[in-house]
Amino acid sequence: MEKFKSGLNIISQTSPLGFKYGEDCFGPEIENRKLKDIRKSLMDINCDGPDIVYSIAMDVGKKEHYQKLKEQHLLFGIVTYAKGKLGKEPIRSQGHIHKKSTYGQGWSTPEVYQIWSGKAVIYMQEYADDNPGKCYAVFAEVGDIIIVPPEWAHATISADVETPLTFGAWCDLEYGFEYDKIRAHNGLAWFPLILDTGELTWVGNDNYEKSTLIIKSPNNYDEFGIEEKKSIYKQYEENNDLFLFVPKPYLKKEIWRNFIP
Repeated sequence: MEKFKSGLNIISQTSPLGFKYGEDCFGPEIENRKLKDIRKSLMDINCDGPDIVYSIAMDVGKKEHYQKLKEQHLLFGIVTYAKGKLGKEPIRSQGHIHKKSTYGQGWSTPEVYQIWSGKAVIYMQEYADDNPGKCYAVFAEVGDIIIVPPEWAHATISADVETPLTFGAWCDLEYGFEYDKIRAHNGLAWFPLILDTGELTWVGNDNYEKSTLIIKSPNNYDEFGIEEKKSIYKQYEENNDLFLFVPKPYLKKEIWRNFIP
């Protein structure tokens, strides 16, 4: 299988998990999320699984874009997951809501994902309250782009337990995560489970009111001017203003009103 052209000279590593930066790229020291860090958001808080569940490099990019990205309050992050399972669940993040940004006039920032390797489900729900509102599971393959709207609770889930998942995402430089409401409900409104057949299924979290899960493929996001399957970093390189709606969500406030992920 041909490797996805991410637009960045950054190599994902799986043993150990992490990234190797090319000479033309900048990036931080890698952060690791361990199983003990995310147990409270899993269906089985005592499950077995890899000690390091995923590795994160927040704020990477080409050195030539460093100053421009800071001026625009944009951040590009990359994440790579271990393969395997967390008990009966696939490898996944714990779920969060983005904190409100002072730069974004008090809006919670959206996020633009793109899958680099493996398969993913971006799960998102409208609220983290007892009534989760609309709930979506968006299945994505290599090259697919998915947008999480402002304020929504979400998690990224590996849909292929045999292949490590790697993805990149545009976020606000002033990023921050809120976990309290999700942890108070012992996770998000729907848990992903791997059946003995290897298929992925979903089980509702009884700590929420009943909801309907909509399973779908990614949209094309024409309204944002984003090209399908093309590297979202390369698209930024060609048009530095394309993702300004990430740190400034109010620029697309009409779109968010009836947004379907």
